[in-house]
Amino acid sequence: MFPYIPNSLSDEKELLDSIGVESIEKLFEDIPESVKLNRRLNLNSPMSEIEVVRQIGDMANKNKSTDELVCFLGAGAYDHYIPSVIKHITSRAEFYTAYTPYQPEISQGTLQVIFEYQTMICNLTGMDVSNASMYDGGTATAEAAFMACDNTKRNSIIVSKTVNPETRKILKTYLSFRGIELIEVDEFEGITDVEKLKKLVDRNTAGVIIQNPNFFGIIEEVSEIEKCIHENKGMLIMNVDPISLAILKTPAEQGADIVVGEGQSLGNNLNFGGPYLGFMATTNKLLRKLPGRIVGQTEDVDGKRAFVLTLQAREQHIRRQKATSNICSNQALNALAAAVYLTTLGKKGLREVALQSAQKAHYAFNEISKIGQFKPLFNKPFFKEFAIKSNFSVEKINDELLKNNIIGGYNLSKDYPQYDNSMLLCVTEKRTKKEIDTLVALMEGIK
Repeated sequence: MFPYIPNSLSDEKELLDSIGVESIEKLFEDIPESVKLNRRLNLNSPMSEIEVVRQIGDMANKNKSTDELVCFLGAGAYDHYIPSVIKHITSRAEFYTAYTPYQPEISQGTLQVIFEYQTMICNLTGMDVSNASMYDGGTATAEAAFMACDNTKRNSIIVSKTVNPETRKILKTYLSFRGIELIEVDEFEGITDVEKLKKLVDRNTAGVIIQNPNFFGIIEEVSEIEKCIHENKGMLIMNVDPISLAILKTPAEQGADIVVGEGQSLGNNLNFGGPYLGFMATTNKLLRKLPGRIVGQTEDVDGKRAFVLTLQAREQHIRRQKATSNICSNQALNALAAAVYLTTLGKKGLREVALQSAQKAHYAFNEISKIGQFKPLFNKPFFKEFAIKSNFSVEKINDELLKNNIIGGYNLSKDYPQYDNSMLLCVTEKRTKKEIDTLVALMEGIK
């Protein structure tokens, strides 16, 4: 017997006798012999704890992270600076081990965190209400599409091809199982083709999804899109970068009905791809259509400020057929990181992060554009990401950069075949002038 298995042989015999079975094998006799392994698993021989720790450490050391490398890669996940206070708070046991605060009388701390997070998301987006517990930006976008269809009683969603390709893949998967039509509208010179969009909008269009800044980093021209969909009594869904909202118009000011986005850049590590958190905000009119959780403020029996879960339109709480969503996990720890990040920076700090990201990105763009073999792919206003085209393959460029401990840009031809030899570069406030100049020098030296 293995020491980590608590049942002894006598325990095992007693359990089997109590149910009238002779052996463990008899429990699985319904499984055909032809599909059984009938041998030991092909695993290494047992190792001591110190050997396991050493082997796992050797495997982990094969990874390269942004602690060692200079990152100019974005495309949906961003290397922003994370204040040290965030780790100190998120690692506290009362937050780190907490799950869904079903019992408000013993969960006031967790509930207040979510309430404050919701408030900050509303402040950022300009919308009336926000929820919590969205998995990530992509699935939050799919949930927004469900909301639009449910509210308008229509069955078609239009999404711009300037929306993150991963988000569009998630939309296709989610909407296909609900029988919702998903139509993609082409991009033109890096932004949504508004003229083609106008031709696609009809009486069955529940909503239009755009990303701003879009996947290419470009700031979309929202006004015509907003006018088009609202004249058709559909809904405008905006997927936004929360950092950008410190210097750009809020989605509310641009007429959005539902706002979603990826919250990773708000104090969450890259984590090799997750876990992240999605955020969602909307108008008071759509409050009862929101999926996930909403924490509300109230008073206890003594008249003191208190917090409770409210309007839980999940299948765990109401009849499944009436549920707005089947979200079952809780991203509260990631939301806590976002709340601490926004609190630590404040309005001025967040604006500084946004300004530095934009200014440094434009500096890098201008310097790279001076190199003969690199040209801007688009000529449009951008935030912190920009696309360039060269005479070399993206793989060749990135391989050369990686040799010098730099993570290069995203290969756009993966998702946009028409843009071969084109890459998307990202510059955040973390990047120094020296790092940018090194990037430019290395790219200039590629032959």
